[in-house]
Amino acid sequence: MLFRTTTKLFTKLAGLHRPLALTALSRGVSSYGRQAQSRLAGKTVLLTGASAGIGAATALELVHAAAGDLRLILAARRTDRLDVLAEKITAEYPQAEVLTRALDVSDYKAVPKFVPALPAAWREIDVLINNAGMVFGLERVGEIDAQDMEVMFHTNVLGLIQLTQSVVPGMRARGRGDILNIGSIAGLDPYAGGSVYCATKAAVNSFTHSLRKELIDTPIRVLEVQPGAVETEFSLVRFKGDKEKANKVYEGTEPLTAEDVAEVITFALTRRENTVVAQTLVFPSHQGSATSLHRKS
Repeated sequence: MLFRTTTKLFTKLAGLHRPLALTALSRGVSSYGRQAQSRLAGKTVLLTGASAGIGAATALELVHAAAGDLRLILAARRTDRLDVLAEKITAEYPQAEVLTRALDVSDYKAVPKFVPALPAAWREIDVLINNAGMVFGLERVGEIDAQDMEVMFHTNVLGLIQLTQSVVPGMRARGRGDILNIGSIAGLDPYAGGSVYCATKAAVNSFTHSLRKELIDTPIRVLEVQPGAVETEFSLVRFKGDKEKANKVYEGTEPLTAEDVAEVITFALTRRENTVVAQTLVFPSHQGSATSLHRKS
């Protein structure tokens, strides 16, 4: 009886046909609040680093929360993975519109060409999620490879800034938009062996705060989500494919999953327009800082 009453209320509030409302409930859309779906409805979302990890999980979570009423631009280097993700989304939500595009954010000088090269109907970006990022090594100062330094700064900082610059003028002109940057605990709590990576994420944090202040006279929201320990391909990339080293990073712990972070991102983006979840630090329950993790013996 309670389920029927809840479903009837949800259908009335959301203005949905009963079958769609049931689908939305079964997907847990209501966990974001009854208005989350309408707040995402019809928006065009540009998501970088969408081929795996937090990016892919966020694409799926957002389209679930929107019950398919979403336009997704999935951008990454590995377009074969993007195509698989797009097929998965449209198979479940045929009404969803998905565009996949190759984008190497580390080639920051080419990034400004990305948005203008999109089909005309896709150039008005409502939500930008700067998720693409990477890390190499644990070398200490004096041992860090110059190429690794360059790739980290180009990807994590310069590429992010360039893409943001591409969408801000349009958002200003339309008087709306969300820009969500994926930072890291490393940007707040630098650790030995991560000097360059930590510096890049500190730069993202500073850039995000500055941008929010620059846009304070507009309705454009600027948000940052800063994950702690998350088990994705992150450590595998850090150790350049060494699975043994990557597996040891989270040995004896239960890190966050990409889906955990995607839920936080989706929650932040589905709040009322005047509500800005400006900065969110997300840890698993056994983490206290960048280097403080309880490990089971």
